[in-house]
Amino acid sequence: MPERASSSPEKLPAETARPPEKLTLERRYTTKDFTALRAYVQRIPPAVIARTYYDPDEDAHAATPGAMERHLTTMLDALVALALAHGSTALADHLRASIRQHGQPKLTAVTFRMVTEAAQLAALPPRADHSIGAWLRPRVARRLKGEGIKTLGELVAFCNRRGGSWWRSIPRIGPGRAHAIVSWLRRQQASLQLTIEADVDSEEEDGVPLLAAGLVEVVPAAKVTGSGPGRGPSSPESASRLTLAPLERLAVPHALSGAHGENRATAFCYIQANHDLDAVRAYLNRYRDQPKTLRAYTKELERFLLWAVVLRGKALSDLRVDDCEAYKDFLKSPDPRFVGERFPRHSPRWRPFALSDSSAAADGQASLSATLSPESQRYTVRVLRTAFTWWVDVRYLAGNPWKAVNDPVVIKRERAIKIERALPAKLWRKLRDELDRRSAEEGAEQGRPSASGVQWRAVRAAILLMGDSGLRREEAASARREALRPSSFGTVERPIWELALVGKGQRERTVPVSAATLNALRAHWLDRAQDFDGATEEDKQSGPLLSPVVIPWTDASRRRHRTGKSAESGEGQSATEAGYTADGLNRLISRMVTELVETMEGLSLDERMRLGQSNAHAFRHTFGTQSVADEVPVDVVQKVLGHASLQTTTLYVQAEKQRVLEEVAGYYARLAPEAAKDTPSARRAKSE
Repeated sequence: MPERASSSPEKLPAETARPPEKLTLERRYTTKDFTALRAYVQRIPPAVIARTYYDPDEDAHAATPGAMERHLTTMLDALVALALAHGSTALADHLRASIRQHGQPKLTAVTFRMVTEAAQLAALPPRADHSIGAWLRPRVARRLKGEGIKTLGELVAFCNRRGGSWWRSIPRIGPGRAHAIVSWLRRQQASLQLTIEADVDSEEEDGVPLLAAGLVEVVPAAKVTGSGPGRGPSSPESASRLTLAPLERLAVPHALSGAHGENRATAFCYIQANHDLDAVRAYLNRYRDQPKTLRAYTKELERFLLWAVVLRGKALSDLRVDDCEAYKDFLKSPDPRFVGERFPRHSPRWRPFALSDSSAAADGQASLSATLSPESQRYTVRVLRTAFTWWVDVRYLAGNPWKAVNDPVVIKRERAIKIERALPAKLWRKLRDELDRRSAEEGAEQGRPSASGVQWRAVRAAILLMGDSGLRREEAASARREALRPSSFGTVERPIWELALVGKGQRERTVPVSAATLNALRAHWLDRAQDFDGATEEDKQSGPLLSPVVIPWTDASRRRHRTGKSAESGEGQSATEAGYTADGLNRLISRMVTELVETMEGLSLDERMRLGQSNAHAFRHTFGTQSVADEVPVDVVQKVLGHASLQTTTLYVQAEKQRVLEEVAGYYARLAPEAAKDTPSARRAKSE
């Protein structure tokens, strides 16, 4: 792993004083070099080779016999590396055996010819179909091949598809090496006949590429797609030329800005909005203290605004009922040009509709279609109708065309929530025991906690917090130490701890915390070098209950978990400690549960499938089903889970009844073979 520069902890590894690493093989050899190397293989002294083939005044490596020999051995090593990567199996085996026996390859005239033939790429420019092993150092090539990247063309496609963060999924390829690889690829664009996208390796400021920091003006698709064969609205050519941008980077032509929209109200407007973008931002500003709602509404409004300007060619304040009906149809099957893989909002590859991982094609390219569920379509229509109602109320718009549009038809589901993901009691117990075992076994290494043990103790604390207290993942991520305290209803023999939190709908509630969860949190806090029980009335311990101990070496992580220096001691100390995000906690749990499914012993095939299908929210459902099964009153379970309606909590009762029936049905099925042996026909057959 790259080390921090002692003088400036904020610098990237590539900016340290260490010279940049050479990741490409040296390939600038001439015919003269090959002839000289052949003579060297035939045991001709380096001094003779220097006098015969080189001019010491022009070739620095021919100035002395030692320099000449170093140049030839370096060239030989490079050619052997190419031969190992591209030569026949017999040649590769022969070279490896020679290296093991002599410490270096011993070549004859025949093997030298085979090596030079296998290394002919050394005299050719790189091409898209060349193996990455022919041009990149072996250790770098091995890591890229681990991601399924075999050729230079595949490497360029991988970088263009992933953008500036292409290297994050590849072990031991940090920002410094990534920059070196992309810089080399840029220099070879002419010979590769491929183009590296501009934002793959652009300069960044606060984690945002400077190339993507400016506003992007979108224009109607009709102005960029043209007409004629192969230039239809869904053709690849038009798709590649369509410009889209998220709301914070969006600029709209004045004619489509809504400054003079047909539906603009003539009365005094209550908001300072000169055009539609101002009105959209004013509406979203109402939810600035509700991050989840703000994120959801932003997504819906920017999709609608982009559709109106780019595909409909109208301003938001020009839309009528038929336009709204057209957008409702659009939601059933979004235009392929609006659909793409998930990318950061500052990336030029960002698209309004993101494909899930299951929607990607096998070759890694996203299919150009996406389908929204009827529930999602209805949600979108209702969000837009509510937004337009507000714009009418504040006198920005004269009327609301969405009032004349019906909601999409939705089938009423038998169950509102997917409680079937809850773990059965036996599997839940096995999981808890396995987490305890792994947290204990992955102990300290040389006086410091191991990275693996730290992760297991963190995930155990998170799972128990959700599985024993019924927390949502957002609630677990935002839970604070200062909100966790012993309850006055506990006793010395049976202490009870309670956690106060603000949940869904901004409703505050208090949930009990089990002794097992407390012990897991104490171990997690010890890994963070903090004293979980060190709180006093005067000096109350505070901070997130769950916080990452191993911080990824990325700009985003460093900004979130930035360290500073004390003015008195000069020693590094944490700034305001940041806990897990809800998505980060979900990724941690998913990653560690996947490892458990693959490596945990003593699980049946059905149990592995059940555990593999679980996610962070499944542990909240596990609390609901298991507590109901243990005859905890339903109204108590409702208060712990924070359900607004008791009817929602009774779903866990129905789930428990279903489980009982399924278990008894299985018992009947197991009895069936025994019962069949005692039928009259079976008795007659036995007597005969």
